[in-house]
Amino acid sequence: MKLVLPLLLLAAPAFADAAWVQATATGYEARLVTEATTCPALHTESGDTPMTVRAAASDRFALVCAAAIAPGTQASINAMALPAPLAEPQRILVLGDTGCRIQGAALQACNDPAKWPLPQLAAAAAELKPDLIIHVGDYLYREGPCPPGDAGCAGSPWGDNWTTWQADFFSPAAPLLAAAPMVIVRGNHEDCDRAGPGWLRLLGPMAYDAAAPCAAHLPLYAVDLGHTRLAVMDDATAQDTSVTTADLPAYTADLAGLAAIPQPVWFVHHRPVWAAISGPLNIPVGGNLTLIQAAGDTLIPSNVQLQLSGHIHAFEALNYNKSVPPQIVAGNGGDNLDVTPRNLGGAIFQGQSGVRVLDGLSVGGFGFLLMTRAGTGWTIDLYDSDGRRARQCRLRDGAASVGESRSERQKKPRIDCPA
Repeated sequence: MKLVLPLLLLAAPAFADAAWVQATATGYEARLVTEATTCPALHTESGDTPMTVRAAASDRFALVCAAAIAPGTQASINAMALPAPLAEPQRILVLGDTGCRIQGAALQACNDPAKWPLPQLAAAAAELKPDLIIHVGDYLYREGPCPPGDAGCAGSPWGDNWTTWQADFFSPAAPLLAAAPMVIVRGNHEDCDRAGPGWLRLLGPMAYDAAAPCAAHLPLYAVDLGHTRLAVMDDATAQDTSVTTADLPAYTADLAGLAAIPQPVWFVHHRPVWAAISGPLNIPVGGNLTLIQAAGDTLIPSNVQLQLSGHIHAFEALNYNKSVPPQIVAGNGGDNLDVTPRNLGGAIFQGQSGVRVLDGLSVGGFGFLLMTRAGTGWTIDLYDSDGRRARQCRLRDGAASVGESRSERQKKPRIDCPA
């Protein structure tokens, strides 16, 4: 029987040091946010390594420390055990869009576990003991003050500062930070007009530059998982319904750069190129106009096996025509859910790419997914926020689907989700 928890009026969490391991553009790194004035040592089996200052304390943020950590290394910081990076992770947990929305009239009940389930979702996901966690972006949604008298968000902090980052991500996600290293994707809520400065300071994959604290776009980088390479793209500014002209050359270069990464590649980014929400008459519509234009006629390079994104607040699995690899959307980690048609076949996309959905589905409700290596493919278990398995799919190589042209009848990856 599901335990129904009462609505709780919670104040912002008291400061607590946060330690985690994340993949960066140059390898894995241990990080620490601390009230201390100096960085401690990273303790490993082979001895201590001094951590260095990633970002000095400011009026809004505490000290951030960092140290490189090699795959297989057991380490701790101030007696806090860190998860060891694995050279070839077999169990990869994926979630995204996890924050609680407080913005103008859009008020999510952050104090109600049924309305914002990230704390119990993170605890349930950690129980599955993943080897690696991919967060596909959008961490901080508390952009404005909770109105007086609103019990749903009473006591919540807001704005791009450590107190809010701790309340919206680091405190509720603590079980995940302790469970496995993380790949951290930048979302549109982390652009420079929103929480970008805090994200780059705390979670950015490149060195932090205090003199230029918010880069609008970071270059594509790869994470080597042994059996697979993750190609992580920053698409925070890629507008959905108009073309982000200023950053279009960067997105074009990033998409072309995927071809240089040894296959198989998973293309990991926040805003899906071709995914759908409910339009008029419940017809699936969507697509990111900026990225569709950046992809041009070449679309997605053939070494890419899978597209993995968030942004749409649902789970979606889509197979396409042409040379476009299948897409998983995992944006149902905590923020208010989107309405999406169950059947995504026939989705109408912006632009003139000619890409269409051969078959695809969406699943509503809060949750996350666990990808487990199985032979040459992967099983994809979809869980609800209480940790109950709701659906299973499989990423595999297979023959062309019904409806593809003769030239498209070639062996290529696809996602199957049996009823």
